[in-house]
Amino acid sequence: MSTLEIKDLKVGIETEQGFKQILKGVNLTIREGETHAIMGPNGSGKSTLASTIAGHPRYIVNGGEVLLDGENVLEMSVDARARAGLFLAMQYPVEIPGVTMTNFLRTAKTAIDGEAPKLRTWTKEVKEAFDRLKIDPDFASRNVNEGFSGGEKKRIEILQLELLKPRFALLDETDSGLDVDALKIVSEGVNRAHEANGMGIMLITHYTRILRYIKPDFVHVFVDGHVAEQGGPELADRLEEEGYDRYLVGA
Repeated sequence: MSTLEIKDLKVGIETEQGFKQILKGVNLTIREGETHAIMGPNGSGKSTLASTIAGHPRYIVNGGEVLLDGENVLEMSVDARARAGLFLAMQYPVEIPGVTMTNFLRTAKTAIDGEAPKLRTWTKEVKEAFDRLKIDPDFASRNVNEGFSGGEKKRIEILQLELLKPRFALLDETDSGLDVDALKIVSEGVNRAHEANGMGIMLITHYTRILRYIKPDFVHVFVDGHVAEQGGPELADRLEEEGYDRYLVGA
């Protein structure tokens, strides 16, 4: 069984005022097939955790490890992390002018698998994924995310998730900017990928509405760069009722 282990992870960034510590010793283990919801107020370090695991160069690790089946991913290049099975759905997906969706998807699949997919099979698989996520087929010939709405960008990320079949998915506020219909479609895509591949999921969110569709096995509350509390799905229900005030007062 594959395991993603975060051990005493400490991370910061350089600012004009000097080094700012963001993560202050995070410990978290995600096993294959598990869904972990990461919740907490703004600025608590949730997105920093996901970006650090994926290899964003802005974040400076000054302690701890991130182990994928015992191998420290922090020592890998960004593309090596992706090939090892890590997938980041970004909070704000970027536009890639000059690169069509068709070329992007096939190039990514080739890089991860080490060989190009058979064209006929791949074309059918992509078309079916577009249909399931209710994405206009014309988007296949458009540049990646260029001129897409926020909801369209999020659907495209889940399209990638379904096609690339990672071992662990880091979903950074996938629900932000989605209307009710888009939230349901995106959530169903995540659930399909989860069931098909048995991947582990780290789902970052402020709100419980997405957890009505994507059921977490574990919920972790982030406050001031560390895990303040953890529990089962019932913890998310309590947060919906009580908010984060009691954690912030304690911090």
